[in-house]
Amino acid sequence: MSAGKDHAALAQVFNNDENRVDWHDETLWFVRAKRDRASHGIPDWELLRETASQIKHNVLSNMHNYLVQFEENALTNGIKIHWAADAAEHNAIVLSILKEKGIDRMVKSKSMLTEECHLNDFLQDNGVEVIDSDLGERIVQLAKEPPSHIVLPCIHKKKEEIGDIFHEHLGTAAGESDPQILTETARQHLREIFITRRAALTGVNFAIAETGEFVVCTNEGNADMGAHLADVHIASMGFEKLIPQRKHLSVFLRLLTRSATGQPITTYSSHFKKPRPGQQMHIIIVDNGRSIQLGREDFRNSLKCIRCGACMNTCPVYRRSGGHSYHTAVAGPIGSILAPNLDMEKYADLPFASTLCGSCSNVCPVKIDIHDQLYKWRQVIVKNGYSTKTKTAMMKGMTLALSSPAIFNLSGKAGRLALRYIPFAVNNGLNPWFKQRDMPTPPEDSFTDWYKKNRKGEKP
Repeated sequence: MSAGKDHAALAQVFNNDENRVDWHDETLWFVRAKRDRASHGIPDWELLRETASQIKHNVLSNMHNYLVQFEENALTNGIKIHWAADAAEHNAIVLSILKEKGIDRMVKSKSMLTEECHLNDFLQDNGVEVIDSDLGERIVQLAKEPPSHIVLPCIHKKKEEIGDIFHEHLGTAAGESDPQILTETARQHLREIFITRRAALTGVNFAIAETGEFVVCTNEGNADMGAHLADVHIASMGFEKLIPQRKHLSVFLRLLTRSATGQPITTYSSHFKKPRPGQQMHIIIVDNGRSIQLGREDFRNSLKCIRCGACMNTCPVYRRSGGHSYHTAVAGPIGSILAPNLDMEKYADLPFASTLCGSCSNVCPVKIDIHDQLYKWRQVIVKNGYSTKTKTAMMKGMTLALSSPAIFNLSGKAGRLALRYIPFAVNNGLNPWFKQRDMPTPPEDSFTDWYKKNRKGEKP
């Protein structure tokens, strides 16, 4: 958590810039609308979602067999397999591979797992330079910020701000904000990186148990440039990336990018099966709390996630609070059900950063019950004593009021009187709802009183 701040406090920082909030909200909703148009163009969209969900369900139920099968086939293909129990072990394995080859500079394409493991900071602390080659990732890396979105890492940045960053670090003209010029500058800058780096790290979108190969999906081709030019290719994957057979890949590729950006398919869907002659290829299979999540019956379906970001694009809370307010590698609704598994106390605030409207579950391409899991995580967090004292006290007060008709009616009358005669008791800075909203005009009567007057003889 950033300097001890929770989601509400960090969201307030984001909301201090109202113009930024507005275009952040509008831009993400534009992407959500593109997703809708793309999905409506496929008659069997819901069948695809259900099929993908069932394939992932099969994987989660037979994870032990598929992991062994994938390892055997990958080893046969000439790939070196490593197993990491947690983030520290993953980072240590990456460093050991680089040290063995005497490498102190590496290029890296997008990998949310390495963000989860804080790999960049670890390697830099150990004398290894890491350059992110995804354009959005490179922008936030130069700005010394984490990504705010798993697909659109710098969605929170305006082009003028990106221009200032490039002026400072890449030498563009002061005030230059033309996207084409900025993109060409980044292209020239990264070209030298690709040519000179002997090691490249990529993420893994899908790992195929049947063949031992893995697939990396990008729009920029940066993963391919890094991996094909490097002497050492390291691929980091959470074990949930497995799918049983190559034929299943078509289901997920049709869903992934339509859900993420509204495209029919990613520009590059690259298959890596074996190292080229003279190259080393390593796959690091990471647990880092996934086994625990797999054992939680109410939450195991969160491991179906294919990291499309659709739940973020549709979430009214994420769109208006920004990704950094979630203070974890994966933000938004999906991050709010993954993060508490890693550290329930540290991320206890995130499941409450939701309206429980269900839009996230409606757009999820693998049909994860995200809003249900958010609600269940709230229960788990409260039962384990990790909710704030204020929230706990309020919940106890609500329990008392809602369990007693007399107290409930008395509380309603008191609230209406306060709003009518001493509104400042409610409309003040101590009331979080009042910060962004006008409090309603109090009704003359309660619903119960209205019902008694208008429905005589009927029980309310």
